[in-house]
Amino acid sequence: MSRRRQAIKRPLIPDPRYNSTLVANLINLIMERGKRTVAQKIVYSAFQRVSEKLEKGDPVDLVMGALENTRPKLEVKSRRVGGATYQVPVEVSFERQQALAFRWMVNAARGRKGVPMNEALADEIIDAFNNTGGVVKKKEEMHRMAQSNRAFAHLRW
Repeated sequence: MSRRRQAIKRPLIPDPRYNSTLVANLINLIMERGKRTVAQKIVYSAFQRVSEKLEKGDPVDLVMGALENTRPKLEVKSRRVGGATYQVPVEVSFERQQALAFRWMVNAARGRKGVPMNEALADEIIDAFNNTGGVVKKKEEMHRMAQSNRAFAHLRW
């Protein structure tokens, strides 16, 4: 991480099917070794599966709902004071909330062994939309950690 200045945030090109930067972000997270078309097939088939299972309509709205349930509001960061290291709770910026939620979702889908990636991703999105599953549990665990360490909030920088 550079200490000189903040990196310039480059604009994300929306995906071709849904014209959404959110979906493009998810495609970029799933993509491995530059194979964008493979990642797009995975995401689009997962979206189709999600809309079939939930029967609610637009898959982008369903992903937004799932993302809303998995975004962490607080996290803990290590802060060294004297010789001791404290876990200090800090609020999470919106971009980082979204990045963490998507990263957790993709990692949980990759962790489901024996299932094709599109099905695993669809199941993770459905679980997150229904406020169940490993990603929501991970968010609650992070909030619990921040809550238990709120005595050190005065050490925030």
